[in-house]
Amino acid sequence: MAITATPATPSAPPSAAYDAILEGFAARIRQAAEAGTPLRIEGGGSKNFYGGPLHGEVLSTAAYRGVIAYEPTELVITARAGTPLAEIETVLAERQQMLAFEPPRFSPTSTIGGVVAAGLSGPRRLQAGAVRDFVLGTRIIDGQGRILTFGGQVMKNVAGYDVSRVMAGSLGTLGLIAEVSLKVLPVPVAEATLRFACDPAEGIVRVNRWGGQPLPISATAWHGGALWVRLSGAEAAVAAARAVLGGEAVDDGAGRALWQALRDQTHAFFASADAAGTPLWRLSVPSTAQPLDLPGETLVEWGGALRWLAADLPADKVRTTVLAAGGHATLYRAGDEAKVRAGGAFQPLSPAMAALNRNLKREFDPKGVFGPGRLYPDF
Repeated sequence: MAITATPATPSAPPSAAYDAILEGFAARIRQAAEAGTPLRIEGGGSKNFYGGPLHGEVLSTAAYRGVIAYEPTELVITARAGTPLAEIETVLAERQQMLAFEPPRFSPTSTIGGVVAAGLSGPRRLQAGAVRDFVLGTRIIDGQGRILTFGGQVMKNVAGYDVSRVMAGSLGTLGLIAEVSLKVLPVPVAEATLRFACDPAEGIVRVNRWGGQPLPISATAWHGGALWVRLSGAEAAVAAARAVLGGEAVDDGAGRALWQALRDQTHAFFASADAAGTPLWRLSVPSTAQPLDLPGETLVEWGGALRWLAADLPADKVRTTVLAAGGHATLYRAGDEAKVRAGGAFQPLSPAMAALNRNLKREFDPKGVFGPGRLYPDF
């Protein structure tokens, strides 16, 4: 049975008012395209640090909010872009369900549109998958002010699915994500956290060995001489895995606090880098890659596939080292000047990938209205 939820505000406008808001967005985009005025799409502004320097007039989606439909038995929720992430999670928690990719909650202002546009996933990415894996459908407004719908609201509907997935991680450079349908999953019945004292090389070997076994590992993290492993699933499966893995059992409250801090990036590693103003790199590499020969403080997640590096190093040195390991490097948190010196926040694309991205941009935003320079300096 479908459950329809309305925005959690005492004076939520009727559907017609939302239609008017959507048409207003489209008109503003058409005007910007005609005038050559760049626009910067913003929900709560909690992820403005991510990507290249910000340019353009702000087009806020905050007023376009509310859960449109929630079907617990179908494991699908559909919401408007400006809906706070906290509101989505509250609705899901009432049915013991969740956004399994654990998007970071940078601020109470974080919106579901921003979650999809940024494409950032938390610790459970290791087990559940990334944001794009959960996007079933989207309604967007392209750079010509056209309101377009892709995908659907059920998991079996694959029409237009790839187009919806392209929006994940696009940082609003292809269009305004007006509405999104996401797959949700049940909250695990049981969870436990284990701690192991080891160096990073040993930690990487362990998590990759365990990853090849039928163990309910939902997250891993190495930092400061210790490896933490989260188990999630049925009580019997979690208990059996604890017996197999050994290690030191972490108090349930402390375990939850740890994974929440890693998810929301409030962990001491992130807080220390932020307080010191140290550039923070996000390094994606094959999970089996050995510790990288780069000085600085490191935190390793996702079974070794995600390496965080807090270090003030030349961008060329970081990117060359990561590329040699088979990965790519993102200057995740740093000042605009540092990002410009680095040639952009994201690793430069290969010629083939650059051509593909230009073609997508040309198709969705031919006048270059949305977020110039947010993904790549020439994009």
